[in-house]
Amino acid sequence: MTSNLVKGEHLVFNYSSLDLSDSQTLLATLQQLRQLVIQEGQEIFNQWRSHIQRQAFLQSSQNLAYYLALRRHDLRPLQAALMPWGLSSLGRIEARVLPNLDAAIATLGVICQNKSDSLPKHPSLAAFFEGERLLERHTEDLLGRTLSHRRVRIMVTLPTIAASNYEFVRDLIQRGTNCVRINCAHDTSVEWSAMIANVRMVEAETEQKCKVLMDLAGPKPRIGIARCLRHAGANAPNAKQGIFRGECLLLTRDLPTTNSSICFQANCTIPEVLDQLEVGASVWIDDGHIGAKVESITEEGVLLRITHARFKGEKIGADKGLNFPDTILRFSPLTEKDRQDLDFVATHADIVGYSFVQEPADIELLQRELQARLPANVSIPGIIAKIETPLAVSNLPELIVQAAGKQPFGIMIARGDLAVEIGYQRLAEIQEEILWLCEAAHVPVIWATQVMENLVKNGTPSRAEITDAAMAERAECVMLNKGAYIAEAVTILDDVLTRMQAHQVKKTPQLRALHSW
Repeated sequence: MTSNLVKGEHLVFNYSSLDLSDSQTLLATLQQLRQLVIQEGQEIFNQWRSHIQRQAFLQSSQNLAYYLALRRHDLRPLQAALMPWGLSSLGRIEARVLPNLDAAIATLGVICQNKSDSLPKHPSLAAFFEGERLLERHTEDLLGRTLSHRRVRIMVTLPTIAASNYEFVRDLIQRGTNCVRINCAHDTSVEWSAMIANVRMVEAETEQKCKVLMDLAGPKPRIGIARCLRHAGANAPNAKQGIFRGECLLLTRDLPTTNSSICFQANCTIPEVLDQLEVGASVWIDDGHIGAKVESITEEGVLLRITHARFKGEKIGADKGLNFPDTILRFSPLTEKDRQDLDFVATHADIVGYSFVQEPADIELLQRELQARLPANVSIPGIIAKIETPLAVSNLPELIVQAAGKQPFGIMIARGDLAVEIGYQRLAEIQEEILWLCEAAHVPVIWATQVMENLVKNGTPSRAEITDAAMAERAECVMLNKGAYIAEAVTILDDVLTRMQAHQVKKTPQLRALHSW
């Protein structure tokens, strides 16, 4: 290797000594980059190979390995140098790493009048866009075919009424719903069966296919019972008195008692979480509305000092979610309830939604549990893993390989918990990186949490959420939560996505003729 490579954990380009405006230097640098990508990408792929049993995913996993090797380098100087030559700036390389590099190198080689035997072959049109074809195939394997006029699927969370109101389900599907989500945290197998029966009846009546996702509840830590002894009597559980910045909250393993001197007390529904906390760790309550730090750990529980709350105070009530962004929580992502629900889910769902996935072993656990419940010769359902913690983000390549190497697989960007876990200011950045990585693996992405929430709940969308829905064109599916105006929301989302795909597909702008001027 020449001196423009710096040795570290991996070889990385040092562009400071290079004149990238010189076409020969630029060509040599690109060829070195290609060689490194192949070498390091193959090393990554070799570590994964034993986990990949699904032949359809082999080429995709190879491209993902090449992409990880490529993105170890800062490509910005190369991008700027390629643009004046009218060549690809590598900005949309995710789905086709080697074909894109080969095309740029082969064309630059012609400009430099280099001998063709020293250059990679220029890929054919079909070979160049093979990655896009694979992404479409894997998306169909998981989410089914979409409507003829729209690339991005629409997923809708079903309310309980969907079990008893056939017309409601038919209306949702006829308006453009491609997949329905049943949240196993609510209702029972009786309602789930009725919901699925209604979906299948609509399919038979309209010949419009609709996949069924059943979302396991997972081990979400929450507040169980909250007590405030300052304003209410000792026997007033779930009192929703306000807590202010600077005050303390005692988080307990067991039910709150009247024995403590701390007036605000609440128990955690997953008590083993408290054993993993350390002094100084951050704790967020109610989707980030209340922030706290661990001040001390006592026999009574974990004492939190409130650091973020509105001036008028915040109410602490039962069932509010807890997030611990500074703490890597270690417990099984499958609860006892999840295992019981899987007896039904494994044989009724097209797709299983999986919460709190953090490591490849978590995926392997669900795969074993599903396989144990399936009759012989029945296909294993697809999996959609929710990415909602920093550890899940850092392990994303291995999660993809473990899951997609065996069955249809997709990623849900669970923006609610993820924003609290990584910090709101990082959400947009991490969301983009997840989209890029999944495109490199040809794995579909579901854009979720608070999509057009004002519209769904109140009937009128905010300007910002329409823009957010338009940005969802970069994913393969958009999820809407339940609300009184869900049917109207499907119609508007269908319109927004259909309009936007004429302007944008994934990261690529579509330059259709403009009619506004």
